[in-house]
Amino acid sequence: MKKKRIVIIAVCIIVIGVVLGVVLGGRRTPESAAQETAKVVRGDIVKTVFVDGNLVAPNKAYLSFGVTGTVKDVLVAEGNNVTEGQVLARLDAPSLESAVEIAQLQVKIAQEQVNQAKARYEIASINLKNAATPSQEKVLREELNYAEASWSAARLNLEIAKLNLESAKLNLEKATIVAPFDGVVVEVNITEGQQISTATLATPAISLVDPSKIQMSGFIDELDIATVKVGQEATVALDALPEVEVRGKVTFISPVGTNRAGIVSYATTITLEGPNTELRDGMTATAEIVIERRDNVLIVPNRAISIRSGKATLKVLADGKITEREVILGLTDDKNAEILSGLEEGEEVVLPRPGERSYSFFDLTND
Repeated sequence: MKKKRIVIIAVCIIVIGVVLGVVLGGRRTPESAAQETAKVVRGDIVKTVFVDGNLVAPNKAYLSFGVTGTVKDVLVAEGNNVTEGQVLARLDAPSLESAVEIAQLQVKIAQEQVNQAKARYEIASINLKNAATPSQEKVLREELNYAEASWSAARLNLEIAKLNLESAKLNLEKATIVAPFDGVVVEVNITEGQQISTATLATPAISLVDPSKIQMSGFIDELDIATVKVGQEATVALDALPEVEVRGKVTFISPVGTNRAGIVSYATTITLEGPNTELRDGMTATAEIVIERRDNVLIVPNRAISIRSGKATLKVLADGKITEREVILGLTDDKNAEILSGLEEGEEVVLPRPGERSYSFFDLTND
């Protein structure tokens, strides 16, 4: 009976041993799994800041008449290309045209009066020089003074006539809409024969845009603003045109912050390089501004690096053995880090296994 009990106990011990072996073996599986590594290679490190915003055509004009009247000519349609100085529309303004003609005539009359007054002054001056007696000199001097006053008044009248002519011409110009720059007509809100009243003067008659100049307007978070400078390069991606990527440069950063939903940000303008007919005013855009870059430098994945007590270390695999090595880091981005010293090109670094901590860009820059 005792022998049977001993056999049963032995069998139980063997079974428990097998189970423990399986369990412990299963627990050791991750440790014995193949170690993932990455080679130290040469590449580029680019540190960037992202800015969300919209495309803006800076050259936009909403054109209106400056006086009331009846629309005589509408010389363009939506989509037409126009050049600077081209007449786009006119009012029927005979009274304004007549006012210009009358003002031109008044200038001619005033100029003739100046010429006559000047001649009388010159004659009086000669007569005074030829005065024979003191009494005659007194009379001639009075005549000279009167001639001088008349000449001065005539010059003043001429200036007034010229101002009246400029005013008449300006009023006539207000009856004509002229393109202020080369561009495309995007909207025409008037028709021939339409009456333009005081109430409708504020409504744009014709809208014009220059599509050859496009900018992106956006806001940069206060946490990033110190790293962004005018002149830095940027790449702009568009939601509406995912296949299009446009290059540009930062051309303006507002010195005044704007509080948007409790977050302080700064208005920023990025001027795009080269015309692109696919770009449209108002398109949603995201710009990636290059803050700093390093080309053809030694790089390793960020997740291979550990930061302890302000020192960067990583594990190096050589001849089947893993050793820990301290390195000096340079520039980092969201994927890789520049190695200034401590590694050679072609060496293998050990990457953390699943579940182990990997160090993000934030860790590398703030630990």
